[in-house]
Amino acid sequence: MTNKIFKSSFTVLFFLFTTSGFSQDKSSSSIVLLDAFYAKIKSQKNPQIIDARGTDEFALNHIEGAVNFNLKSEDYEKQIAILNPAQPVFIYSIAAYRSGILSTELIKRGFSEVYILEGGIASWIGGGKPFYTNLKSRLTLPEYKKIIADNNYVLVDIGSKYCATCRTVKPILENLRTQYGEKLKIVQIELEESPQVIADLKTVKVFPTLILYQNGEIVFKKDGLGDLQNDVDVVLASK
Repeated sequence: MTNKIFKSSFTVLFFLFTTSGFSQDKSSSSIVLLDAFYAKIKSQKNPQIIDARGTDEFALNHIEGAVNFNLKSEDYEKQIAILNPAQPVFIYSIAAYRSGILSTELIKRGFSEVYILEGGIASWIGGGKPFYTNLKSRLTLPEYKKIIADNNYVLVDIGSKYCATCRTVKPILENLRTQYGEKLKIVQIELEESPQVIADLKTVKVFPTLILYQNGEIVFKKDGLGDLQNDVDVVLASK
């Protein structure tokens, strides 16, 4: 009899434990691609968009309607208090690092839905979505196309001075300049100088983006650094 009571009690406790697990807080954060991120924002009457970059980055360009703060901001608590935890929050930065840290903190504070834009501001502007900038692009799309048309080989480096990986590209580019000289035209485009041409190209998903053209045609497009030196050598060394 005692054994039956024990089994019955265990069954009840197991049921309560498992059902309580399903009823726990369903807060979550997700890294989503541009189109899904954009669609979710457009579905909200007053979307809560957070630019988790620094204030200097935000001042140069940002998603329209975004507010700017991260965990290091002096007004962090004030900015959090303004948000509605029951509504979705949309976060972006250069890559996923600052966005991810902020997302984790928001989930801990009980925010129900947090979405991180994969590729950050590069994906947004590079995908041709509306953005604010206080700069006129140093390079225009017609000028870009003319450079491509006027040179046999053109290597285009698209990035940002605030992107850590982008900085590692610079010495490789200098080595390629020395190695190939006038045979290879190298064009460097930074978000802080020419945002509109990045938007007009509608091909950038991350920083850095590297594109090699041969006689006006794309030989390769790299989303990220990869083995740039070797990839360029494969194309040019035998020419």
